[in-house]
Amino acid sequence: MLGRHIEKMCGFNTASACDKRLKVLITAGFIQRKKYIYGIPSLYTLTHKGKILSEYNKRQDNIRIDKIHHDICVLDVAISLMNILNISTDYIITERELHSNDGFGVSKHYPDFVLLQNDKKLAVEIELSLKERKRFEKNIQDNYRNYATQIWVIPKQEKKIFEILDKSKISYTNIRIYYIEDLRKE
Repeated sequence: MLGRHIEKMCGFNTASACDKRLKVLITAGFIQRKKYIYGIPSLYTLTHKGKILSEYNKRQDNIRIDKIHHDICVLDVAISLMNILNISTDYIITERELHSNDGFGVSKHYPDFVLLQNDKKLAVEIELSLKERKRFEKNIQDNYRNYATQIWVIPKQEKKIFEILDKSKISYTNIRIYYIEDLRKE
């Protein structure tokens, strides 16, 4: 996570209050701050000690450089939707949690996260670039079968993704399309 994600998800009133708490947690050895890519702020991750305290999976996280931009967008969108829908993280199920519940041996597509709202599950997909069409259409179909609504969040410049999703709305009526740029303004 970036510092701004922690600030918003943990309810800090100011960035400086969040930074002070993060410094204490780093000093105590519960989290670490590390730079991975030029142009992207340092990322905060749990240390082994932090994972034990939080009863989180104790395995070392595998930070994939190619997914950092996507993962930042996922967190930005989650925070925006939390603000719009006035919900907390208690109403979000992450992709990792979905895989964990199924067992990591099962290779199955899951959305980036699921929102729980009024006893319904909403799939949220952040799609930054076009996937192979067959795989993309299978994900749409799977989400249609498994979720009340599927929310697709895409960049404005990705016209082809929009076209495929817009055409798919004819057969899969639970599709909603939003632009990342608009949600980040929230």
